[in-house]
Amino acid sequence: MDFRIGFGNDIHRLVESRKLIIGGIEIPFEKGCLGHSDGDALFHAITDAILGALALRDIGWLFPDTSQEFKDIDSAILLKKVMDMCHERGYRINNLDSTVILQRPKLASYIEKIRTNISEITDTPKTNISVKAKTNEGLGYIGNSDAIAAYCVVSLIRSTDDE
Repeated sequence: MDFRIGFGNDIHRLVESRKLIIGGIEIPFEKGCLGHSDGDALFHAITDAILGALALRDIGWLFPDTSQEFKDIDSAILLKKVMDMCHERGYRINNLDSTVILQRPKLASYIEKIRTNISEITDTPKTNISVKAKTNEGLGYIGNSDAIAAYCVVSLIRSTDDE
């Protein structure tokens, strides 16, 4: 079986007057992610993991923050574009494991909805999608609620015609 593994990560500063979007879900909070797009750190980490597995550089190279085309874009659109690239190369996601690190707000009540979003966008069974949420134990920028980070490992396998 032909398979590939990729790793992605992202970090964004949290600022007032921006929405907090994680895994395509708007989460009520007084701060949101500063970024050129909607700042969805989880979708960015997933996108980078897939690009890494395909050896196609990274999200910033493919969707530069100097381009007005991507200003305030929904990160789900970027993830869908990368999934199209994945399928065009004959691969699909076997499994995806991700972690969001955020001091506040707590994400437990949003995890299933986020997993469903990822499953639908990537056309991957929800049982193959893991999303975990951690705090930073009050340490550093994340622990002070000034930043959010996300990490993702993805395994891709060659699609077969009989799937």
